[in-house]
Amino acid sequence: MGAAPMAHTLFTRHLRFDPADPAWPDRDRFVLSAGHASMLLYSLLHLTGYDLTLDDLRAFRQWASKTPGHPEHGHTVGVETTTGPLGQGFANAVGMAIAERFLGATFNGDGPDVVDHFTYVLAGDGDMMEGISSEAASLAGHQKLGKLIVLYDDNHISIDGSTDLAFTEDVCARFAAYEWHVQRVADGNDVAAIDAAITAAQAEGGRPSLIAVRTHIGWGAPHKQDTAAAHGAPLGADEVRLTKEACGWPLEPTFFVADDVKAFYEEAGRRGAATHAAWRQRHAAWSAADPARAASWDAAWSRELPPGWDADLPVFSPDDGAVATRAASGKAINALAPHLPTLIGGSADLAPSNNTWIKDVPDQQAATPAGANFHFGVREHAMASIANGLAVHGGVRPYVATFFVFTDYMRPALRLAALMGEPVIWVLTHDSIGVGEDGPTHQPVEHLAILRATPNTVELRPADANETIEAWKVALRCDDGPVALILSRQNLPTIDRARYAPASGVARGAYVLADAAGDGAPEVILLASGSEVQLALAAHERLVADGVRSRVVNMASFRLFERQDAAYRESVLPAACPCRLAVEAAVSFGWDRWVGDGGEIIGLDHFGASAPAATIFEQFGFTTDNVYQRAKALLSGRSAVPPLA
Repeated sequence: MGAAPMAHTLFTRHLRFDPADPAWPDRDRFVLSAGHASMLLYSLLHLTGYDLTLDDLRAFRQWASKTPGHPEHGHTVGVETTTGPLGQGFANAVGMAIAERFLGATFNGDGPDVVDHFTYVLAGDGDMMEGISSEAASLAGHQKLGKLIVLYDDNHISIDGSTDLAFTEDVCARFAAYEWHVQRVADGNDVAAIDAAITAAQAEGGRPSLIAVRTHIGWGAPHKQDTAAAHGAPLGADEVRLTKEACGWPLEPTFFVADDVKAFYEEAGRRGAATHAAWRQRHAAWSAADPARAASWDAAWSRELPPGWDADLPVFSPDDGAVATRAASGKAINALAPHLPTLIGGSADLAPSNNTWIKDVPDQQAATPAGANFHFGVREHAMASIANGLAVHGGVRPYVATFFVFTDYMRPALRLAALMGEPVIWVLTHDSIGVGEDGPTHQPVEHLAILRATPNTVELRPADANETIEAWKVALRCDDGPVALILSRQNLPTIDRARYAPASGVARGAYVLADAAGDGAPEVILLASGSEVQLALAAHERLVADGVRSRVVNMASFRLFERQDAAYRESVLPAACPCRLAVEAAVSFGWDRWVGDGGEIIGLDHFGASAPAATIFEQFGFTTDNVYQRAKALLSGRSAVPPLA
């Protein structure tokens, strides 16, 4: 209620949108970062002509409704991104503004612009308190994102009560220090002042803009205005009645929209349709002038991979020696980039370690807006959320990178990427205790289990350089959710594919990498992922030499294997072979599904240690001999050797 004048001014005087085509590429983006105010957005979508009815508003927060408690991208028409966790929408909007600038620099050329729009945000005190907003705002100021405009609903109230309890900083001074253009509007009901501030922000081309608007939460409610009671709970029937009386609004029906109000807002929607029509004319002329560029545009927006996109990907042989999968990933990125002009990404200040830099391409800066390489700085929180914003904006294919252990910082954004089904690629290196001397603070052990437990998330932990190339193919073909490439710091031998199964098997998540000769069913199955596959292969060869029908199954991705049909899963892990041993330098959680009651796990259900990687692997039992001995114990029916502590 307090923020309504801001949103009203934006939607009716400034925002360019077309309810008949909510996905129009050059529309302005509006992000309700303060997602708890979702009914404000739903009301405006209904009033301006989107496919959201009064009955949908009545069904607010109810089962199967189009109006959930917080806005959900892909669920409610007109919602640009999923918000709720505070600060995420703010950081998403930074990604959207970067995408707009990058696409403009990439596609506009010398003719009429086909990319020229603003990104607007409505944010509250909670957004300003969350650390992710500080990270994102700092980067936005550095990037000089002049088409990013944030309306700050400065109502001084949080759920606990007045913000004076915990939040007394000068937000405007902070944003000025971030090199933002900052304005204040003293009265949140002064539509003319809000209008003028937005106009001034639009004219400020060299800096992002913050407009701090002093509002009153629950404005017009006689007993709950300016109280925490108006923050996250219904006003209640009595207070609603009193509020309507105070505003001179009819008490019945409960949901009432006057005809003149509806006509006023629908006219705003029709103006947007006219703007869209003018853009279509520009786009048609632009396309005719350069069909090749237009084809690239179409592919980027449809997320289609152009012919020959994978033609230059490298193939590795055992003669090439051992290669870290992070290094193989870097070669893949550089082979793909010339074919995918809107593949953009970077690292949280770790590009030399993550191997994410695209050679001979500028970095993404205000002076080089077509640059595809990002310097995110040490800002993992914001980096992951900015990547989500790039993805939901459309037209670009983002990847971001850090050490695997630092997904702890990225977790809220990773979850939202999965919830939205956005194909962000995460390049996560230094994947295990193989990090070595950096010690347990930098050695991920529980992180694989967390990713595997996250719905709609594909994790891929390749065992060698060729599997890494195949993993990139999988990631780029995935269009309905995020993909995590989990890569080694240490060099790994290149598996001899003339002797063992092709690396393309990783596309199915798990595959039979090695089998004993002959037609007999396996007596024991060794399962592993990543660097531990080498241990399983070496143990397998010893078992085969003993006359054991051994099988090695590479479990590169639980999620992809889960998606295979039952017949394929049975062909890889036949029920007739309950003697199974899983090997992975991570917590054992989740592996019981694949090893079953008759199997065992060599895992790491504790933290690592600081020492050279080879020492750590040996001390924790990740050796060929331990895998071999444990497999022999399983085959003989003896109790397995206890895992080394």
